[in-house]
Amino acid sequence: MKSYLTHLECAWCHQTYDADQLINLCPDCGKPLLARYDIDSARQTFSRASLGGRPANLWRYGEMLPVRDPAYRYTLNEGYTPLIKLDRLGQALGLTNLYAKDESLNPTASFKARGLVMAVSRAAELGAKAIAIPTAGNAGSAMAAYAARAGLPAHIYTPQDVPSIFVAEMKALGAQVTLVDGLITDCARYVREGVEEGHWFDVSTLKEPYRVEGKKTMGYELAEHFDGELPDVVIYPTGGGTGIIGMWKAFDEMEQLGWISADRPRMISVQSAGCAPIVRAYEQGVELAEPWQNAKTIADGLRVPAAVGDFLILRAVRDSGGTAIAVPDEETSAALHEIGPAEGLFVAPEAAATLAALRQLVADGLVQRDERIVLFFTGSGLKYSHLIH
Repeated sequence: MKSYLTHLECAWCHQTYDADQLINLCPDCGKPLLARYDIDSARQTFSRASLGGRPANLWRYGEMLPVRDPAYRYTLNEGYTPLIKLDRLGQALGLTNLYAKDESLNPTASFKARGLVMAVSRAAELGAKAIAIPTAGNAGSAMAAYAARAGLPAHIYTPQDVPSIFVAEMKALGAQVTLVDGLITDCARYVREGVEEGHWFDVSTLKEPYRVEGKKTMGYELAEHFDGELPDVVIYPTGGGTGIIGMWKAFDEMEQLGWISADRPRMISVQSAGCAPIVRAYEQGVELAEPWQNAKTIADGLRVPAAVGDFLILRAVRDSGGTAIAVPDEETSAALHEIGPAEGLFVAPEAAATLAALRQLVADGLVQRDERIVLFFTGSGLKYSHLIH
């Protein structure tokens, strides 16, 4: 599988750059860079039919992924996660086509594996000697795993109140872990200082071009699940928002490839009421989100006061006719305790927040009974056992 990567384009100012260099944000405006591909050439050989017999992981979409040399396509068999029909939860809500995309079956038990396998693989291909990341937990674990596969030193900065199981996992995978008295934005400052001093390459959310490329494979998989169609509604827990941005990008690519029609799901961004900068910006009708002060939530992955890709999240939500919803922690906790007995799935609080949001959508009449709705269960609850009582 040849990669058809051609160049990088700034998502804000549209300046273009050579893809074959280690680079973080746009040098001109400081906004995220996105990978672009020669879709006309890819269309000649890369079809849905061509996927038959390919490995059941995200590298099956290699033509539209950025790693050129197959030797750098590191893998722990991430991606190609199941779509599960939620019959009991659907019946309780009066819905006939409710599904979950179960990302807990990825390596290190979360969707973060998708983005970090791509970021680490591409960084290694481009000559990075060490990598670093600020994290609320799962991203650090995934980065540590793939850094180990690539043989790269991994440096992780995480809030000191992160559940201890995350720290144990990162250390067991060989990472150097530093606990920080503060939030993920404070951790990011330490990573940035290390970049400026030449110690490592930063693989933070959307501060390099390729995590989003791994996350976009969730969109390609949705098209496979539904035989060339897409669901009507996608409900996604949003911290840094790479998943929403990535899937929205995938839908555009697949339409250009001739895989799908112009129809798009309504994209629903879900945040915690204790940290909801995207929801506030959506309600205010602005394109950039102000940082959230005093962020606090039981869902560590949603405790992201400022997202560098805020405008891309908001564009996807608005362009799709979707919405942004904040849910209180008590409703997230109730949903977490509901999902397990109903469907046999022990999910992370970020995942449970999608069910809490769906209840609001149903109550407000914003989803129809027979629409195909996909909740993204982004991680396992096993790392959040302290929330079960």
